[in-house]
Amino acid sequence: MPYLLDTHAFLWFASDDVNLSKTAKDIIEDNVNDIYLSSASVWELSIKIGLGKLKLKKDLDQFIAENIIQYGFIPISINIPHTIEISKLPEIHKDPFDRILVAQSIVENVAIITSDKFINRYDVKTVW
Repeated sequence: MPYLLDTHAFLWFASDDVNLSKTAKDIIEDNVNDIYLSSASVWELSIKIGLGKLKLKKDLDQFIAENIIQYGFIPISINIPHTIEISKLPEIHKDPFDRILVAQSIVENVAIITSDKFINRYDVKTVW
């Protein structure tokens, strides 16, 4: 089954953080599942690093590349259908990164791995 990682789920998985639910961890580790990592999440991480709100032990490019290779995450870019879908979303979530993830989930027909309560209010499948 295909899943899209919310940014925090990706970070928590990559850092073996206890905040990641067992269900989410099991889904991500199951090689049967296709796990997508959005360029929106990488963009969000880049901004947070630039603002000093996030520190990684490695450079972002190395961190992303290593996780993609090690866990087989599938990169997904932001494209025109994704951005058009945002205009159809109700104003539930104000975070532009989460809104693009919701739009990608709808367009690509994938569930989002997230603990975000606002994302759960959209008409998308979520797991946690």
